[in-house]
Amino acid sequence: MSTSFADPATLSHAEIEEGTVFAPKFDAHGLVTAIAQEAGSNRVLMVAHMNAEALRLTLETGVAHYWSRSRGRIWKKGERSGEVQKLVEMRTDCDQDAILMLVEQTGRGAACHTGRKSCFYRIVESQGLLGDAGDPRLFDPAEVYSAQ
Repeated sequence: MSTSFADPATLSHAEIEEGTVFAPKFDAHGLVTAIAQEAGSNRVLMVAHMNAEALRLTLETGVAHYWSRSRGRIWKKGERSGEVQKLVEMRTDCDQDAILMLVEQTGRGAACHTGRKSCFYRIVESQGLLGDAGDPRLFDPAEVYSAQ
């Protein structure tokens, strides 16, 4: 199965916002923001980016793939850690410039490379300080990523 996406420039405003054609609006760098949310709990796990290939791979395989801006390549979530995200449902926002994925977080349940459940493990406090939200590490990143 080969997945291609409609060009949003060919669609009317009404077709983009109310129609049935999936036409993701990639930014100038060819990326769209992707939010991974845990199916069931609805907890936001992480925010990343996808290019067209990562989006296609996610839809075709049912496993979340992202574009790593730091590595400059496609990254299958959990390829090193085993913390794979299985796609349950994908949604897009009204103007199709953001993707929301409901996922089943596998492995030890950590979506964050720091070993925590969620990448959102700190609370922004007054005076520009960060506080710990109390999310424990589910794995030791030094052990998991030591072979890199």
